[in-house]
Amino acid sequence: MEIKQIYLPRMANYCYMAGDPDTRSCAVIDPAFDAKKILSEIQSAGYRPTHVINTHGHADHVSANADILRETGAQLCIHEADAEKVATFFNRSLSRLLGGKGSPGANCLLADGDVITVGSLQLRVIHTPGHTPGSICIYADGHIFTGDTLFVGAVGRTDLPGGSSRTLLSSIREKLYTLPDETTVWPGHDYGDTPSSTIGREKAENPFTLGDIPM
Repeated sequence: MEIKQIYLPRMANYCYMAGDPDTRSCAVIDPAFDAKKILSEIQSAGYRPTHVINTHGHADHVSANADILRETGAQLCIHEADAEKVATFFNRSLSRLLGGKGSPGANCLLADGDVITVGSLQLRVIHTPGHTPGSICIYADGHIFTGDTLFVGAVGRTDLPGGSSRTLLSSIREKLYTLPDETTVWPGHDYGDTPSSTIGREKAENPFTLGDIPM
């Protein structure tokens, strides 16, 4: 698997390309704000998007969906619990305020354990609610794309509708921290001291996951 981390400065987002070197097809994870930049970097790497995957439905992770889908004909995938959120009037309006566009509805609804096939890649869906009810992480070949569930040295906020700190910490500890320590963590925002981390480092050092789970 070839990974390209694309920095989007408006809200310090990371968008990702997860590509299959054999077929040159790829998934685009959490495209926001600047579809031209995202497509340019992917095309420069020699890849063709076949899937767009949203780790959750917030506008800062979906606001480039429409342009990417229009240009590529890719399939849009999101967890079923966040599917309605993507195309709401509020989300469309907020996406426009952030410089993007409202997203169309998804045509691929995901559930925990689903596998998204991109060329010869097998991208496994891990449902990690807490930031939103439908938050997911994507695992493949020793890499985990964590969206707004787990950051480098931090975790996603839980004060927005549908958020739960108890649920978020349970998701991280029971589903992410059971992965091998050497698994590379690719977060949804550039909030840490490095652009990526490992599961082992976060288990040992992330201050937000070291304490007791709130009741």
